[in-house]
Amino acid sequence: MKKKILTGIKPTGYAHLGNYFGAIKFAIDLSKSDEFDCFYFIADYHALTTLKTKEEMEEYSYNIACTWLACGLDPNKVVFYRQSDVPEVFELNWILSNVTPKGLMNRAHAYKAAVEKNEAEGQEKDFGVNMGLYNYPILMAADILLFGTNLVPVGLDQKQHIEIARDIASSFNNKYGNVFVLPEDYIQENVATLVGLDGRKMSKSYGNQIQLFTTENVLKKSINKIVTDCKLPGEPKDVDCTINKLYKLFAEEKQAKDFEERLKAGLSWGEAKQELFAVVNEYIKPMREKFDYYQAHKGEVDKILAEGAEKARMLAKKTIAKVRKTIGVK
Repeated sequence: MKKKILTGIKPTGYAHLGNYFGAIKFAIDLSKSDEFDCFYFIADYHALTTLKTKEEMEEYSYNIACTWLACGLDPNKVVFYRQSDVPEVFELNWILSNVTPKGLMNRAHAYKAAVEKNEAEGQEKDFGVNMGLYNYPILMAADILLFGTNLVPVGLDQKQHIEIARDIASSFNNKYGNVFVLPEDYIQENVATLVGLDGRKMSKSYGNQIQLFTTENVLKKSINKIVTDCKLPGEPKDVDCTINKLYKLFAEEKQAKDFEERLKAGLSWGEAKQELFAVVNEYIKPMREKFDYYQAHKGEVDKILAEGAEKARMLAKKTIAKVRKTIGVK
C-alpha cells in the first residue's frame, strides 16, 4: 500500500519565497511520486489563533490555495481541500481532547513560549492565551490521524507536533484498541532555509520576507532592500552574503558559479541586486501568471477545493464511523 502524506499551510499571510522552498516545492515534488497518497490542505481553522477579521481569512485562504495551484499542484493527483470543509476533523478533535493529558499541552512549544513571554514581561502566565492556542496541537493531531497518515513533512521546529500526535494516538489506542496509525515526521534533508532581507531566516514574524507572488516592481523593490555591507564597487564581496545565497536557489549551476566569481572580483551590490532580481523574476514569472489566473477565477478554485473535500470526506467518514463504534457512540 502507498504511504499517506499529509501537510497543511496556515493562511496567516501572503506566501513568501521561504514558504516555497521550505515546504511547497518539496510537497509538490512528493505528489509526483507513485509511492505516496498525498493530502494537502488549507489550515484555515488553525489560522483563527492569529487572524483578526473575516476579510483576512478570505484573502489569505485564497492566496494560499492559488499559490499551491500556481506552483504546480495537480488536484487530480492529490486530495486538496480546506480544513473547514471537513467537519469530521472537528468531531475527532473533541474525541481526542478526552484522551489528551493537560500536562502534554503544557509542554507544547507555542504555549510554553507564550508563558515565558508573559513571565518575562511581569504578566500573569496565561495572559492573552486562549484555548485555541492551548489546544492547537490536538486539532493538528486530528488533521493527521483522521486520514491514517504515515508521514508528515515538517521542519525541525515542527517535529514536536508529530510527537504529540503520536502520544495522543497511543493514548487512544491503549484505551480503546488499535485504531490510529502512529504518524512519523518526514524531515526534508538539506532543506533550503532561505535568508530574508536582513540576513536572518525569512519569516513573517521578522518582517523580512520576499513575497512569492507580487508585481515585478514590488519584487524589485524588495530585493533592493536586502541588507549588504559597505564594500564599494571593485572590492571583493563575501560570497556567504544573502544575495549569493538567494541567487544559487534560482540560477543554473554554471550561472551561479559565474555570479559568485564576479562577486569575489568586486561586482557592485547594485549590479548584484539587479542580477538577482532578473533570475528570481524569470523563475517566478510562469507561476505568477498562473497565480493571477486563479486569483481572477476564484470560482474555479472553490470547485477544486470542494472536489478535494468530497474525496477527503470519503475517508474521513470511514475513520469517524470506526472511532464512534470503538467508543460506543452510534
